[in-house]
Amino acid sequence: MNKIDRRLALGIGFAAASAAMMKPAAAQSAGYKDTTPWPGVVVRAYDAETPSLIPGFKTVSMRDVIMQPGSKTMGPPMMNAMICHIPEGELRIEQDGKTFTAKKNFVWTCNKDTKEQAHNDGNAVAIMRITDLKA
Repeated sequence: MNKIDRRLALGIGFAAASAAMMKPAAAQSAGYKDTTPWPGVVVRAYDAETPSLIPGFKTVSMRDVIMQPGSKTMGPPMMNAMICHIPEGELRIEQDGKTFTAKKNFVWTCNKDTKEQAHNDGNAVAIMRITDLKA
């Protein structure tokens, strides 16, 4: 059996005491609602909606579109103006007849009634974070 010195025993004791006092982190189960409008696509709408300081818009809210590899949206017209951002992954975007690649940290805008379809052609999950500007 290996010898354990006082310093090591004290360190193990403090680590065990610290672990016993800490509560496990609870998974966030409130504050958003997930829907699956298309295969491989989850829309996570966050509950918070706040007043806007931007003229012409009363409130702002946020949602994430989480897209698995090979998934796509169906291209519905936008219900309001919005700002889109890619925090993870890469998407091919078809917007009103133009196609562009939205790589990580790319930002673009859409106006009300803009038609846009997103495709995840990659091998990794992609996230499009949307800030909705509501009139």
